[in-house]
Amino acid sequence: MTSDPVVAQSVTIELADERQTIEFGEDLALALKIGDCLALSGDLGAGKSTLARALLRALAEDDDLEVPSPTFTLVQTYDLRIAAAHFDLYRLSDSSELDELGFDEALSNGICLVEWPEMADGLLPANTIWLKLEHHDRGRRATITAGATELARIRRVLAIRHFLEASGHAGARRRFLTGDASMRAYEKVTTETGESLILMDWPKRPEGPPVLDGKPYPKVAHIAEDAYPFVAIANYLREIGLVAPEILNVDYEQGILLIEDLGSEGVLDENGAPIADRYRESVVCLAFLHGHPMRQDLLLPDGHLHHIPDFDPTAMKMEARLLLDWYLPAQTGSPASAERRDAYLGIWDDLIKQLRDAEKNLLLRDFHSPNIIWRPEQSGVRRVGLIDFQDAMIGPTAYDLASIMQDARVDVPKALSDQMMVDYVALRRSLGSFDEAGFQKAWAIMAAQRNCKLAGLWVRLKQRDGKPGYMKHMPRTLRYLSTALRHEALTPLREWCHGAGIELPES
Repeated sequence: MTSDPVVAQSVTIELADERQTIEFGEDLALALKIGDCLALSGDLGAGKSTLARALLRALAEDDDLEVPSPTFTLVQTYDLRIAAAHFDLYRLSDSSELDELGFDEALSNGICLVEWPEMADGLLPANTIWLKLEHHDRGRRATITAGATELARIRRVLAIRHFLEASGHAGARRRFLTGDASMRAYEKVTTETGESLILMDWPKRPEGPPVLDGKPYPKVAHIAEDAYPFVAIANYLREIGLVAPEILNVDYEQGILLIEDLGSEGVLDENGAPIADRYRESVVCLAFLHGHPMRQDLLLPDGHLHHIPDFDPTAMKMEARLLLDWYLPAQTGSPASAERRDAYLGIWDDLIKQLRDAEKNLLLRDFHSPNIIWRPEQSGVRRVGLIDFQDAMIGPTAYDLASIMQDARVDVPKALSDQMMVDYVALRRSLGSFDEAGFQKAWAIMAAQRNCKLAGLWVRLKQRDGKPGYMKHMPRTLRYLSTALRHEALTPLREWCHGAGIELPES
């Protein structure tokens, strides 16, 4: 290990007073990740302890968290959103004692804050983030020196702070809310007047490797790459009377959005089980959406025209291929033979052709429990708040009903699932002519397509992206797939799965 960053870059900010020092410490908590070492240096009274205390309290989401000085204990550990260890090396007699304090273990499991880092004598990691605090005028000056990767994260939280100030929310309080399987992260923002807002942090992703016809996966699968689709779909949903977040401010270039907070109450009970009436009301919301004429071109106030992409055969087939490319090798220990592979893709070619005459409209794409907010103070469809619809497409309306009836993250009881189908069909009939048989067939094909995608996705998240936690959803996904394969149109796919050695549970 060495005490200097591999590629040192610096940024300097002015902190006018104690409040801004605390605010900066809280913002830093949003930039740090497991494995980060933050080295704090500066004269006595320069604000090291103030900043460290603010950072740890932000990680704890507890303004009253006791943060004693580790001057005498040398290290104080905290079990927070990210585990943290606060070191004070002033009394370190020899740099070799750093190992005895459990520094490496703390760094492997969380973050380390180090005061008096010069006492480590060059033993801090190469990617250490160095933060020097100095008295300046009536306030302080903070100079952060770090490698390019670490400094980019810090620049990002500073850019978001500037965005909030430009939005009229200087001094707003920020707390980590959630991240997802994509590049997006979310913050809960509390304004100085106490209003709760949501900030979406959506940096542009690097262009990935080509997967089909020279195009990367997001372009083939029509994954949104900037904020325009989110804003356009949100405005459209609100226009027709559904509930989506109001867009308060957006920086399309930087990928930062400030949006309305629809609340935190969901559609699951305290044990994580579906609340039947909330799921059924969500289906009412879908029927309401599908009862409106399809609109594919949405004009934004700034003149940008968002053309909602089609859920075309190429995208459908590539998603279904995830089962072939990831799940099957993990299940059987070897890739599919060329013959079996061609047979699978041929089956999907035929199934997709059978969707040509299926009813089509806006599909939100991930219409399931994580993306539905329950608003008990409202009535009718306005009790259902919609989020995470930036990847919306035009495709078979059955897709979203399959998403909620076969919620990827929740076991939906068969009785409830059956009732949701009954509710949807009855509502659609009441709104006019409705091809129930055609819809049921499209539902089975879309449910199978979605679950083939998910089975492969869970494996890919584990093997390629180091996110094994999603594998807990695999048994449920296979049960759902088994249910979809009961439809006579899916007989060839059911037989293919059996021949390939994919064991599906009884549905």
